[in-house]
Amino acid sequence: MRGSEVGRERRAAGTPPERTPARVVPAAAVTATTVVLVVALAACGAGSQAGGAGGSGKRDGAGAGTGKASGETGGKRDPTRVPGVGDSLQRRIPQDARQVVAVYGKGEDSAEATVRLYVREGRNWHMDRSWPAHNGRKGWTRAHREGDKRSPVGVFTLTDAGGVLPAPDSKLPYTDSAAFTPPSYWPKKTRHDFDHVIAVDYNRVKGTSPLDPTRPQGQSKGGGIWLHVDHGSGTSGCVSLSKSGMKYLLRTLDPERNPAVVMGDKAALSR
Repeated sequence: MRGSEVGRERRAAGTPPERTPARVVPAAAVTATTVVLVVALAACGAGSQAGGAGGSGKRDGAGAGTGKASGETGGKRDPTRVPGVGDSLQRRIPQDARQVVAVYGKGEDSAEATVRLYVREGRNWHMDRSWPAHNGRKGWTRAHREGDKRSPVGVFTLTDAGGVLPAPDSKLPYTDSAAFTPPSYWPKKTRHDFDHVIAVDYNRVKGTSPLDPTRPQGQSKGGGIWLHVDHGSGTSGCVSLSKSGMKYLLRTLDPERNPAVVMGDKAALSR
């Protein structure tokens, strides 16, 4: 689900965790913004096929994104590269990034994916955790547009977080607010999708709540792309993983380590 589906309807700031700068919006301003942002919403994952996901993170090296195009030579992985990522996207990973969330989509038109957290020590990348996940229910695209139900391929920074629930010791600036709550007419399985979210810096203003509806590149290019809690099937463009996985990422991703996400289907990633 795209966070914009909630953000465009209502925006509010909440109480931040310890060590996180506050984002406080006067009640009157919130009310005015709510009126301005009311729009028709689409159900998260409605009509999508159910798929398995969830569970706790695990340390393993098996699965998506381990071909030679990922930085392997002669069957041996190059530890200075994020596995499964070819030269095109590898060059776009910020040089100062020390944490990378890699989203390996199963296929261009598939909603199934694997999320892995990599940490760089010195020049080498090491996998820290891995989780089953979902992406846009129609798959992936290099030219994301509003409402296409596909997740954008690319490399993006991760700077802001939030959710219905308070931050689980989040290092990222975190806005907790009831404004993240999915509308009551969305499917029951989506009730907890936005308990915790991390905004993907695609067509958004960094340093603002994930609910901020601003689209610097224009509304037609979409936005509100989040990492959020999984409901068992494809989304409207976000990437979803287990609640335990989201909590782990929030506790682990550190602004001082300049976290980023590289995401896409296996073929697109390996180019």
